[in-house]
Amino acid sequence: MNLSEIVQVEVDDLTEEFSHCFTGECRVNVLPLLYQISKIITESEDLAKTLTLILSVMQHQLKIHRGVVTLYDRESQTIFIHESFGLTEDQKARGLYAPGEGITGQVVESGKPIIVPHLREDSRFLDRTKAHSDGNGNASFFCVPIIHGRKVLGTISAERGYRNRRLLKQDVEVLSTIASMIAPAVELYLLENVDKVRLENENRRLQSELKERFKPSNIIGNSKPMQAVYDLIQKVATTKTTVLILGESGVGKELVANAMHYNSGNADGPFVKFNCAALPENIVESELFGHEKGSFTGAVGMRKGRFELADGGTIFLDEVGELSLPMQAKLLRVIQERTFERVGGNKPVKVDLRIIAATNRNLLDMVAKGTFREDLYYRLNVFPITIPPLRDRGSDVVLLADHFVARSAAAAGKDVKRISTPALNMLMAYHWPGNVRELENVIERSVILSDDGVIHGYNLPPSLQTSEETGTNFGCSMEAKVEAVEYEMIVEALKTHNGNTTEAAKELGLTRRVLGLRIEKYGIDYRIYRRSYIAKQAAKQKA
Repeated sequence: MNLSEIVQVEVDDLTEEFSHCFTGECRVNVLPLLYQISKIITESEDLAKTLTLILSVMQHQLKIHRGVVTLYDRESQTIFIHESFGLTEDQKARGLYAPGEGITGQVVESGKPIIVPHLREDSRFLDRTKAHSDGNGNASFFCVPIIHGRKVLGTISAERGYRNRRLLKQDVEVLSTIASMIAPAVELYLLENVDKVRLENENRRLQSELKERFKPSNIIGNSKPMQAVYDLIQKVATTKTTVLILGESGVGKELVANAMHYNSGNADGPFVKFNCAALPENIVESELFGHEKGSFTGAVGMRKGRFELADGGTIFLDEVGELSLPMQAKLLRVIQERTFERVGGNKPVKVDLRIIAATNRNLLDMVAKGTFREDLYYRLNVFPITIPPLRDRGSDVVLLADHFVARSAAAAGKDVKRISTPALNMLMAYHWPGNVRELENVIERSVILSDDGVIHGYNLPPSLQTSEETGTNFGCSMEAKVEAVEYEMIVEALKTHNGNTTEAAKELGLTRRVLGLRIEKYGIDYRIYRRSYIAKQAAKQKA
């Protein structure tokens, strides 16, 4: 066979390889698209236009299910998703990596492509975006670096199912070629936009964190009254309806407002909060509606008010019941027409926003007394949500207390792991006039006072330590304090040993007779802990 025949055979083999794979997909058709990409880069170096074409090629010609282009910010040592398909905005925002972290981070660190035939079986796969939270992660995955001048600038990664390993290899080669073609444009883009890219990336991350933090499922509590609140939040969040949040001080009205905004269609817009009781009456109007230059002494320039700043998003008016009657009349017009004038101005300013108001006052009583406008009340009361007080939420006290223990312990740098049974009994028996805010403050104080990793009853404020709640008559003397500690130790030992007084006495270093006398002194029923143990065992056997 002569040289020309050998060359012809190799060309035929190459054509066969690229045009007759088992899936019936022809990679020869990609060649004209590579030419188009090259032409765009040569003519304009427009990265946005190039990436749009590349993602289209991946999605429609290569049949990729999920495609991602990441960029590497060397200054912050962060790899972030710049463009993609098959991911939501929240998933994109979560896709942050450091060099060497996960498959993408390893590609950036090594500058070499990585091919994973079965994604679910690879320990390097982090699923940082949570795009595979449904358990569907058994596709093939590959990631190729974007390199220019021996510097890794980012990656292109793709995910899809492959029946033919040859086709997988071909797609890696196609995307590697594309990555090398766009590398100069990527480097130019990073040089010109590095600060902008970093800010956009940080904004996406913060928006994602805020949505996660304030979504209704993260409002702690499983009681029936709170389940009803969650249902109302879910129904109204996606609308622009005006909402009035009612409830006592400290129940978490602002948290509910946050949840509604960050789960609404305006979630990407501003969320502006204003406490109507925080400022004198003569300043409130300027704060809400803004003012023009020279409208009053000290107005050295035009200033936008809270309503104008909230345009395109949500404004939260806390303690709306504290507004004066003149301010109520001006607020009524904004709610009706979404239009107002700045102080000292006559040009109407129109805004598109959602209004959420909150109060701990009884507005109907105020309407009857003439201190709150009836027409404003009905404008605000379109969709009322009443947050129940903590005393009506039963078991939520324990859930909230555990949450605050973990948070306060982390903030204080202390290793506090649990709340003792007597302390829990005190928390459950207390009426909580200050609601969730008071509980949070109580737990924060108790975490600071705890010396052994446990919050005991004597760590709680005196207001919670009454005879009705502890089952004792402790006073404030040293002897009373010693009795309080003794009572707690006995209860904890009985709980640990499931009501077995013999074992509890051994732990406490007492004889069974002495322990019996102490149990009688404090009116402790050891059988409660034995019955609790039996009930738990029976439940396990049924399960």
